[in-house]
Amino acid sequence: MIFYIINRILQSIAVMLFTAFVCFILFNYVGDPINNMVGQETTIQDREALRERLGLNDPTAVQFLRFLRKAAHGDFGISYRLQRPVRDLIPERLPATLELVFASAVLALALGIPLGIYTGINRDTWLSRAILAGSLAGVSLPTFVIGILLIYLFAVTLGLLPSYGRGETVQIIGSWTTGFLTVSGWKAIILPAITLCLYQLTLILRIVRAEMMEVLLTDYIKFARARGLTDRIINYGHALKNTLIPVITVTGLQVGSLIAFSIITETVFQWPGMGSLFIQAVHFADIPIMVAYLVMVALVFVIINLIVDLLYFLVDPRLRQDRIASEGQG
Repeated sequence: MIFYIINRILQSIAVMLFTAFVCFILFNYVGDPINNMVGQETTIQDREALRERLGLNDPTAVQFLRFLRKAAHGDFGISYRLQRPVRDLIPERLPATLELVFASAVLALALGIPLGIYTGINRDTWLSRAILAGSLAGVSLPTFVIGILLIYLFAVTLGLLPSYGRGETVQIIGSWTTGFLTVSGWKAIILPAITLCLYQLTLILRIVRAEMMEVLLTDYIKFARARGLTDRIINYGHALKNTLIPVITVTGLQVGSLIAFSIITETVFQWPGMGSLFIQAVHFADIPIMVAYLVMVALVFVIINLIVDLLYFLVDPRLRQDRIASEGQG
């Protein structure tokens, strides 16, 4: 187990180093950083002095090591557009994104798993068919279309929920703010969370349903029925446990994708998170913010994948036995 953890950590470090190298290329060789930082009236001598002061004349290897050292400390330079350190912008925008992602993930799991279990066990009922038919909307409709429809229905027509913004927030620790402690914050997050979670909810629902249907046809389930066990014990005590492996995998990856692809949802609802900041950075070619966002998303994916791999050992004892057997042979 220890060797497996060390191996996975080393793989994660390798992935982050490759991501950092890609970001370094983007940072240094997509356009001229000097042109993005100074105006046209700046003289050639001043440009060269600034280039020397920033270390852009150093060898590439030296620049990359310096980039790694700064990135490890959260230093991604100064925003070209806002003229502020990126390390100050991220704490201002990150809480809003994480808040939206957390609400969307909880909603997708809280609805996707029970609905998947129900449609897998009662697959011939009219309610199960209605749920599956309705779930197609989460896969078929683009995110921005779902968001616009929800805004039109609940904000414009009914006037029940706000159509944009984060609502009132409360500062809790340092610069970390949350809307979970205010009524307007809860109202503001409902529509974006539903919009962002629909695809993940549908995916989890269908995976749980497919796994439940497959597991219920296995021999050990038939043997459990022959022993006279109740349907409740068979469905939730035996069958459900064996559906958790793919669910854990998909859920872990989808949580990372929620952060990566919250850009569209944040744009539609004008949610003040990292996604909207990234869109503005792309529009103005603000490379430091783009690099910081890419590194943050890659780090989230790496951490989640590592956690998912470790959860396998807790859920499926067969993996632990295979690992022990392979280490014994080695």
